[in-house]
Amino acid sequence: MAKLKIKKGDLVQVISGRSQKNGGDRGKQGKVIAVYPDTERVLVEGINRVTKHIKAGTTSRGSRTGGLVHAEAPIHVSNVAVVDPDKNVPTRVKTRVETVERDGRLKTVRTRVAVRSGKDL
Repeated sequence: MAKLKIKKGDLVQVISGRSQKNGGDRGKQGKVIAVYPDTERVLVEGINRVTKHIKAGTTSRGSRTGGLVHAEAPIHVSNVAVVDPDKNVPTRVKTRVETVERDGRLKTVRTRVAVRSGKDL
């Protein structure tokens, strides 16, 4: 199980796949809803939308449910990149390690940083 540099809540951009003019999602940006590190996939809001057919059934109140449901499907983490907050373009992520003194003790603080601009994420 690999450690992923993309976290829930990050703004990411799709960097590979079919282009938008061919019905794909490349170039689109969205917020990460969930991260699945065991399969190295992320769920991104508005990206990789699929249509599911739900079988009609009755609920406890007697109403019928079913039909077509549109939902996001997971996408591989290598196909997305974190968006730089300063320039609004895809960037890599690195970790800056700092030693900070708190309450008379030294603590190590790790901060995620955008490689392109050097800004904190």
